[in-house]
Amino acid sequence: MNVEAKLVGVAPLPARRLPSARRAWVERWLPHLVLWPPLLISVLHVISFTLYTTWISFTDSTLIPSYELIGMRNYWSVLNSRNWGIAYNNLLIYGTCFVTLTTALGLLLAILIDQRIRAETLFRTIFLYPMAVSFVVTGTVWAWLLNPGVGIQKLVRDMGFPEFRFDWLVDRDMAIYTIVIAGAWQASGFAMALFLAGIRSVEADLYKAAQIDGAGVWRIYRRVVLPSIGPIFIAVLVVLLQFTIKTFDLVRALTGGGPGIATQLPTLVVYDLMFQRGLLGRGAAAAVLMLLSLLAVLVPYFGYVRWRKHREGRRNG
Repeated sequence: MNVEAKLVGVAPLPARRLPSARRAWVERWLPHLVLWPPLLISVLHVISFTLYTTWISFTDSTLIPSYELIGMRNYWSVLNSRNWGIAYNNLLIYGTCFVTLTTALGLLLAILIDQRIRAETLFRTIFLYPMAVSFVVTGTVWAWLLNPGVGIQKLVRDMGFPEFRFDWLVDRDMAIYTIVIAGAWQASGFAMALFLAGIRSVEADLYKAAQIDGAGVWRIYRRVVLPSIGPIFIAVLVVLLQFTIKTFDLVRALTGGGPGIATQLPTLVVYDLMFQRGLLGRGAAAAVLMLLSLLAVLVPYFGYVRWRKHREGRRNG
């Protein structure tokens, strides 16, 4: 039409545009319309199912939900059960070792990569790659590696060391540490990324002042860098503790909770009660107890974040 208009000497029609007021309204509210509805649906989903699970935990529900309240009976049954005691003891062992080992490995990798080594991007990708792998795959692969009949033990023995023994996977006392190894392998790259971001956010003037004073590399990290990234340590600790409490598929794929119930964790107890024994009310009580454990980690952290922002606000004001 514009070509024809030019041929006959008529000015072309301008392109249609939204009125300025409508365009401004769209630009202002479109991000909210895209973000808020899914977010609100997710929040309502989590809150509603949490409340429903809590309600079920106070009932005598089995395979079919029952709405007759029985008080705290399910909670006392769970807390007094042998499986729950073993599961929480394993959780303490696993959590302590997993958080310590993962934090140490992540910090060490971050410091090494911070030396501006060659192929830094490649190494970062390699160390972060395990986080892209599902915990089921991680558990399955490590189950092969730690299997005495086909894994590391067999490989070393075939190399001429018949007395070598590495059978933790089938040892009741050591099986829990196989979960620590697999979990640390997967999560250490995540800790490394957080530590590396924190290290590189330290002001360059602090490095220069320490170098002028004659401090070596490791002393600079110990005396200047690490104290400056204290909040990163807390964030890593909180995230890893969440991983610990919610660990299920890794244990399910790696040990299945065995040998026996030697590597049973609270998540497996919930699964066993709800889906294998059909004790819905008791399983819900175990799930609520896990939620309380998670809140015991998150609430102090959010309190710390709020206190830190308040302190910084007062300092800047």
